[in-house]
Amino acid sequence: MSERLDRLLRPRSLAFIGGAAAELAIEASRSFGFTGEMWAVNPRHELRGASTVASVAELPGVADAAFVAVARDTATEVVRELAAAGTGAAVCYASGFAETGDTGAAAQRELVEAAAGMPLVGPNCYGTLSAVTGAALWPDVHGLARCERGVGFISQSGNVAVNLTMARRGLAVAHVLALGNQADVGLAESLETLVADPAVTGVGLYLEAVDDIDRFAAAAGVAQQRGLPVVALKLGATEASGAIAVTHTASLVGSDTAYDALFRRLGVRRVQTLPELLDTLSMLVATGPLRGNRLVSLSCSGGEAALIADRSRIRDLSFPAFSAEHRDRVSAALDHRVAVTNPLDYHTFIWGDAARLCDCFTAVLCDVHSAGESPAEPSQGSTADPPFDAAVLMLDLPAAGLDRSRWWPTLDAFGAACAASATPGVVVASMAENLPDEARVRAEQLGLCACGDIDTALAALEAAAAFGQSLAASAGTPPPPLLAPAHRARRASKPQSQRTDSDADAPGPEAAVLSETALSETVLTEHGAKQRLAAAGIWVPRGLLVPADEAAAAAVEIGLPVVVKATGVTHKSDVGAVAIGLSDLDEVAAAAVRLGALGDGTVTVEECVADAVVELLVSVRSEPPVGMLLTLGAGGTLVEMLDDTAVLLLPTDPADVRSALRGLRIWPLLAGHRGRPPAALDAVISLVSALATLVSTDRGITEVEINPVLVTRESAVAVDALMTVVQPGGTEIEPVHRRPDRP
Repeated sequence: MSERLDRLLRPRSLAFIGGAAAELAIEASRSFGFTGEMWAVNPRHELRGASTVASVAELPGVADAAFVAVARDTATEVVRELAAAGTGAAVCYASGFAETGDTGAAAQRELVEAAAGMPLVGPNCYGTLSAVTGAALWPDVHGLARCERGVGFISQSGNVAVNLTMARRGLAVAHVLALGNQADVGLAESLETLVADPAVTGVGLYLEAVDDIDRFAAAAGVAQQRGLPVVALKLGATEASGAIAVTHTASLVGSDTAYDALFRRLGVRRVQTLPELLDTLSMLVATGPLRGNRLVSLSCSGGEAALIADRSRIRDLSFPAFSAEHRDRVSAALDHRVAVTNPLDYHTFIWGDAARLCDCFTAVLCDVHSAGESPAEPSQGSTADPPFDAAVLMLDLPAAGLDRSRWWPTLDAFGAACAASATPGVVVASMAENLPDEARVRAEQLGLCACGDIDTALAALEAAAAFGQSLAASAGTPPPPLLAPAHRARRASKPQSQRTDSDADAPGPEAAVLSETALSETVLTEHGAKQRLAAAGIWVPRGLLVPADEAAAAAVEIGLPVVVKATGVTHKSDVGAVAIGLSDLDEVAAAAVRLGALGDGTVTVEECVADAVVELLVSVRSEPPVGMLLTLGAGGTLVEMLDDTAVLLLPTDPADVRSALRGLRIWPLLAGHRGRPPAALDAVISLVSALATLVSTDRGITEVEINPVLVTRESAVAVDALMTVVQPGGTEIEPVHRRPDRP
């Protein structure tokens, strides 16, 4: 565990400074069973029977951690005194800092300066809980129980952190950190600390943004090396993108999509709800990573089986059919009275019969034929993999006060069959309230995972399969460092100790800072953008930028047929600013007159690319603080209507690009649909590689969109492009009118 936060999470002495909130924290630590020294500071009265002194200077010893619950104007001086005394860390509960505006932000900077390197959690936060030691720097009740090992929660919201402690899902929780404004101790450092702690079995995140991408990525890499699951619930999925609106990409993907790509790259599982967060962590801790996504579901109701099948369709999960011989053995265990399918409705005629339930479930989970064994000895000496990667038992128990005795044989038989077949088992109710604590405890004793309801269980199973895939793909090797986001025209980045929630979208310290002068962004003309692309090795059509009355002459030089485009118009197809396939010079001249009037009086005359197999969109855009986001998708005039995209973060490799393309709905066109010729995939991958090299070497480029890329059987040609660059204010980019050569 990181030494910087060691005394915070494993303190042997605590100090509480303040009034009512400090008293609540003292009581929380007492009720949590903290056995170390506890001292209080209050100049007017004793706090809850704790040894109380009038000032920090009078404390009888140096506290490992302190809870500071005084007003904003007093907090800074108290923190300064604690730091001078050698205190290990402080939690600042007070509000009124950066969350309130400029004045509060200035006070927050003073607070961090007063800490002088002492770890400071907050301000405007609930604080920390350690179930390992019983330390509660926490001004409220909580629902945790003491434990030696468990998951860690990091939350940017205090109330959400409180709610998580109250969850009744049977999940052991070792640490909770509610970070508030993150003036000093931030999300990345907290994750770094938890993934290195041997007492932590997994980490759950509730976040709005990541404060330090590089540090976060390194911590996630450590988690992967340990096989430690990290699950994130990130807010902001509905935020309007802050990107430049001139590109199609801006309406298709935004900064939240960049976080999706970041989490996938780092093996962090993103979820959408708090129940998913809890059940996904529960499953990953209980079962670990799954080998695959092949599931079998068991229930005594056709309705429940259908519900499982329907809800799984939105998930990357598979319910494979039984082989003929396997189906016969399951059917025999059910007296040939049941149609054997997956999901399986095993009916109720064996309900309550422990032996027959065990025979049925064992027949389902132990594919003895593939192991070369006798059906009478399903668990003896088997070296074959189980036929399924996980098994699901649907089991709704009666409400409290009703007889549950006839339900336990089903749970026990399922546990025995899972153990005999070495199959991870999951118990799920159709509704969370139908899986009482008693059933959760019994499931845990049987080595099973218990989930609240169907949807959270399926989400957790999908996460466990993805976790296994991620660990296998990484093979213990972390991905290469991310390409830092290009510097947009906005304020310069601050050091972490001075960053506030309002800086969440600002470039991190790794971003390329161009200068201290004002920055401005410029959208290049299509012609200028394509010249930069051509210089980078990307194939663009031969073309000339000319006054409208010289278009016919340009067409002669280029060779008919040609395309004529208006200049100075962004989305040309929307306003009819492009004429394609002109084979007559009079047509060229007439089109140029019309199109010149739509734009700035000049037109671009280009060679016409024929025999396109498919149209793609390829773009790279800066998404602070995450990095440079590569988007691949269906292009052309239907780009927004189809909304068929895949995103990656740079740098990437050809295999990832190919995999992303394969995930598009238009992949059959690329691969060669119904006998049509396949597209030149290698040319597409080369174009993407060249574009990635361009934006990584020219850090003034904040966004490039090529739409469409016309992909033929032999080539990938950038026929339209937009590029946004940033430069010091007042600097002009001179248009270049020479004809770009074909690479």
